[in-house]
Amino acid sequence: MHDRPSGTLAAAGSSATFSVDAGSRHGPARQGLAALTLAALGVVYGDIGTSPLYTVKEIFAPATGVSLTPEHLIGAVSTIIWALMLVVTLKYVILILRADNRGEGGGLALTALAAEAVRSRPMLRHGLLLLGVAGATLFYGDSIITPAISVLGAMEGLKVVAPGLERWILPLSLLVLVGLFVVQRLGTAVVGRLFGPVILLWFVTLGVTGVLQILQQPAILAALDPRQAWVFMSGRGPMALATVGAVVLALTGAEALYADMGHFGRRPIQLAWSVLVLPSLALNYMGQGALLMADPASLENPFFRLFPDELLLPAVGLATLAAIIASQAVISGAYSMTQQAMQLGFLPRMRVLHTSAREAGQIYMPAVNLLLLLGVVAAVLSFRSSSALASAYGIAVTVTMLITTLLTYFVVRHAWSLPAWLSIGATALFLALDVVLVAGCAVKLLDGGWFPLLMGGLLFLVMTTWFRGRRLMVERIREDGVPLADFIDQLDAAHLPRVARTAVYAVADPRTAPQALLHNLKHNQVLHERNVILTVHFRPVPWLRDDERVEIRSLGREFWQVTAAFGFMETPDVPAALVRCREQGLGIPVFETSYFLSRETVVPAPGSGMSHWREVLFAVMSRNAGGVAGFFRLPDNAVIELGTRVQI
Repeated sequence: MHDRPSGTLAAAGSSATFSVDAGSRHGPARQGLAALTLAALGVVYGDIGTSPLYTVKEIFAPATGVSLTPEHLIGAVSTIIWALMLVVTLKYVILILRADNRGEGGGLALTALAAEAVRSRPMLRHGLLLLGVAGATLFYGDSIITPAISVLGAMEGLKVVAPGLERWILPLSLLVLVGLFVVQRLGTAVVGRLFGPVILLWFVTLGVTGVLQILQQPAILAALDPRQAWVFMSGRGPMALATVGAVVLALTGAEALYADMGHFGRRPIQLAWSVLVLPSLALNYMGQGALLMADPASLENPFFRLFPDELLLPAVGLATLAAIIASQAVISGAYSMTQQAMQLGFLPRMRVLHTSAREAGQIYMPAVNLLLLLGVVAAVLSFRSSSALASAYGIAVTVTMLITTLLTYFVVRHAWSLPAWLSIGATALFLALDVVLVAGCAVKLLDGGWFPLLMGGLLFLVMTTWFRGRRLMVERIREDGVPLADFIDQLDAAHLPRVARTAVYAVADPRTAPQALLHNLKHNQVLHERNVILTVHFRPVPWLRDDERVEIRSLGREFWQVTAAFGFMETPDVPAALVRCREQGLGIPVFETSYFLSRETVVPAPGSGMSHWREVLFAVMSRNAGGVAGFFRLPDNAVIELGTRVQI
């Protein structure tokens, strides 16, 4: 995603330069609106739906300095409700969901859209790309904290059931979380069918328990007046930011509305929010406020105190299921984000397993799964309670929201061509909200907020090192390589023998003769009957139509230049892509084709490329990158790898 052609994305993403998709997806499957809305409930709203487990309790924690009075309860609940209205409803549901990238949403999809909107300004485009990558890295922090805080928050209901069960909260939470990550390899197709109904029951439960308390303390309905939120926040003085840092907990999961748009479409997500999710959340928060007005002693755990004693255990069970579903959503999102980052050239190849023959988006990545599990276990053992984790939660989410707002401006202004006054005005409003939210979370930096920022910083360093290293490698190969046109011109005089079959050579730069081709000539002294020089462009869109897939150009002397283009969410399958060449007059027989791959060994060397330690890091990542043949679905018995050393 530089100013040069996007083919460098493929080079950045792998040592070979092709990636194709056998079956493109173009948005959500054609299902009924009701079915999609129910499915969206489970995947999209699991995270934000579990926020009532801990949000109200944290607003009145000693660190915020908010005393438990009826006025403060009304003001705090009003602040939560109107934060949901402004940030989630107005910003995400009404505005951000319109900024789709061919039906797809999410941080990297928005980044690609914004970068494409300013493609005529290379420096700005590069800056937006790095900004988007920074936002993506923070998502991984969320993917660790969300399972930890959600499951701990649910399990802490055991203390309400019976104080003696408190000692079991930590081990049972770890058991649930480890089990959740262990079953990832089995896929989520079967469990996924239960997500919607379980979360539907969860939100209905939130609403009903809230209404029962509101009926006993109708004074809490004053929280619907936005002036109560203004009075509450303006009266906090210097402590307002600490309060904001707790209110943010009610907004975690808002990014999922946009990130999962490609799975369900805009309308089901909007419908689920407007009809069920927002009303249920508002009723439950008001219900907790009403309960605390009547019984301030319930502050220890106001959510579970909404339930009568005989329903406490079922409530803990339902909350645990909701927490697992919320965790599953961010785990699956981490897989998807990693796959996109690999194909956009920001991470080395990793093993990707498809767990469903019907759904292309259902994948499992063993390396990512293991790293997330280790991170979640470390978070649980380090923080040990949902209250302690609440200090770490929020800052990654709010910084991501801020980045989303900045990127959306360039889409609104340059891609949609809306007037400057409207684009700047809308951006300024949401930017002001985001800055306040980030500042509120920043006060918790030393109490745990450093955790997701440290993780994001390390990941950003890794991703930018890989991206920069691949660029340097491509440039070095180009400098040391042989121009392809000159190479083909010189072949006529060589009278080299030709052998049957088709040879496919991968090259990052179509102007340079592939290293594998040069090695093949040097050692075997023969040419194949037909030679295909393949370059792949990963374009900044999630999916491409079949007619956009390949371009073919004859280079003469039975050499062909094939350029394949793919979206960043498509599954690599080179042989399937090459079959499409027949439509343009180039037949590439599947069982009579050999794939020659060049595997580069990186040698760090003094120079002006990168810092030496980053060159060493890149060399380590390059050596440990996943296999090319498996990643691109090449037939094992038709692949020949030839090594080459590259100094950077």
